[in-house]
Order: sequence, then C-alpha cells, then structure tokens
Amino acid sequence: MFYRENGQFKTTYKSDQQIFGVKQDRIAIIALIAFAFIGVPLLADEYLFRAILVPFLILSLAAIGVNILVGYCGQISLGSGAFMAVGAYMAYNVFMRVEDMPLIVALLSGGFFAMVAGIIFGIPSLRVKGLYLAVATLAAQFFFDWLFVRVRWFTLDSPAGTAEVSNLSVLGWQLDSSVDKYLFVLGFVVVFALLAKNLVRGPIGREWMAIRDMDVAASVIGIRPAYAKLTAFAVSSFIIGVAGALWAFIHLGSWEPLTFDINRSFQLLFIVIIGGLGSIMGCFFGAAFIVISPILLNQLLPWIGRLFGVEISTSMVGHAEFMILGALIIWILIKEPHGLAKYWSMARHKLRLWPFPH
Repeated sequence: MFYRENGQFKTTYKSDQQIFGVKQDRIAIIALIAFAFIGVPLLADEYLFRAILVPFLILSLAAIGVNILVGYCGQISLGSGAFMAVGAYMAYNVFMRVEDMPLIVALLSGGFFAMVAGIIFGIPSLRVKGLYLAVATLAAQFFFDWLFVRVRWFTLDSPAGTAEVSNLSVLGWQLDSSVDKYLFVLGFVVVFALLAKNLVRGPIGREWMAIRDMDVAASVIGIRPAYAKLTAFAVSSFIIGVAGALWAFIHLGSWEPLTFDINRSFQLLFIVIIGGLGSIMGCFFGAAFIVISPILLNQLLPWIGRLFGVEISTSMVGHAEFMILGALIIWILIKEPHGLAKYWSMARHKLRLWPFPH
C-alpha cells in the first residue's frame, strides 16, 4: 500500500506565488473583507466606529509600515510617531495651500514627504544597527516634535499651534458620517495591506529578510545592504506617513504636535511585537489588542470594584489600565514570543492538511 501526505500542495510556480495559497484561507479573507465593507456598516453604531473601528484600522496600517522595517528588515525604529507627524502636517499643508487639491493626493503626498524623512534618518542604518540605530531614529522623534511645535509655518501660522480640516470629500463623496469615514479608511487599509503582503513575498522582501537574518551573509551572496535598508525605510515611512495623515484628517479632524509624540512610537512598536514580527496579519491582531484592551479594562474594573464593594475612581482606573496592559504584554511575550500571529499560522497549517490535520 502506498502512503502520501494529504492536503493542498502546489504543482506550479504560479500557484506557489499566490498571496493566499490555502483555499480555506483565501475564502476566509474574501469573506472577512466583504463583511467589513457590507456587514459592519449595517451592524455597528456611532460609538463603535469612532472609538474602535477607525482607530483600529489606522493603527493597523501604521503597524504594517513599522513591521516592514522592524519585522522584515530587522531595523529597530523608535521614530514611527515622528513619521506619522510628517505625513499629517505635510498632507495638511499640501491640502490647504494648493487650491482644489484632491484629498487622496494630499494623503499620498504626506506619505511621500514621510518617505523622504525616513530615508534621511535611515542613512545611519548603513553604519550602525541595534541599539545605536534605535537611538538614531529616536533623534528623528525629538527633532520633529520640536519642529512642528516651534515652526508655525506647518500649522499655517495658527496661534494655538493646532491644525484643523473639515468638509472632506472625494469625487463628490462627502466624508461627514462615521460610516463614510470608516469605509474610506477601510479602502486604504485593504489596498495597502494587499500591496505590502505582495511586496514582502517578492524579491525586495526576500532581500529585507536576508538582511534581517544575517547582513554579512546577504552581502556575500550579492544583496546590497544599503539598497535593502534604505528601501525598507522608504516603504515603511511612506505607509506610516499615510497612516498619520489618515489619523489626523479622518479620525481627529483637529490635532496638535503632541498627538504624535514618543508614546505613539512605542504604541506602534508594541502592536508589532504583540501581533508578531514579520507578519502582516499580526499587525491587525496587535492593533485590535491595543485598541480594545483599554476599553474593556475601563468597563471591567469599575464593575469588579462594585462587586467587592470597593469604589474605584477614574484616576485609579487609568493607572490600573497601564499596569494590567503592561502585565498582559509581558505575559504574551513570554507565552508566545512570536506574537498572536503564531496562532493564525498554526490554524493555516491545519487547514492546509485538511481533512486530516495533525
């Protein structure tokens, strides 16, 4: 009797290059995207859109940019908040200073200027790495924090130092309601996520991963470290800049420089670590964890206090959120260092061997 492993196997190079190689995986992703576009607008309420869904989508997009640099290319960055700020303020200036500027073009221009800033501050990666590179990108955070606070040109000479946009529209589509803003952001996220997924599986993505695993060996086999690192900084900063512009234009509407301070950089780094380094899907898991956990704790802690007859003040809830969230992050890192995406990968592997997974 002959034995062979069951499951889905690729017999051509074209089929092996599919973005979603597992049939069940492909069906699940298509169904999820369809539900996000059709089902969610019919079921979600105003609070869900404003407090959870829109921030979740934008942070997921920013985390994809961070993951390309940190997870796929292995270049530590603590300046993600700065590149979000560059994208937000430059998109604001392009949108306000150029007459009849289309909104999408303005948002993409914010990504372009963030890409330029990312390349400039990515040049130290050609000479240093690890902790020293993290300090170099941290300098970008402090520099742009100072720049957008002190130079009022970026805020159109606003006395309060704030920027504000309103009456946004795309080809006659007014982005007034929360549903419209959600669908607009969702379209950006789906397009950029698919492009990023396809990019990391191509030649440049393989170069990034080779640099991440061992840059000396990568240079020996013909990979140019300078080109690979700077392209990673460029692509990463572009995506982060677009996410920053969306955060400012769509989610906030009015913002100040402290909106994109170093806490934002750490938040994005935590999202990538929790979700899983080197995983596009992990960015969504990590963003969901970061966005939903504080809201659940804020609702759960007062209820527990009332259950035991203890009055928990709002300030206590705020401090407890940080402590519990930090403990949960540490627990996840110890329990599953590959992030939440590891469980997704295990499920995909079992689906590939269906109907006899082991």
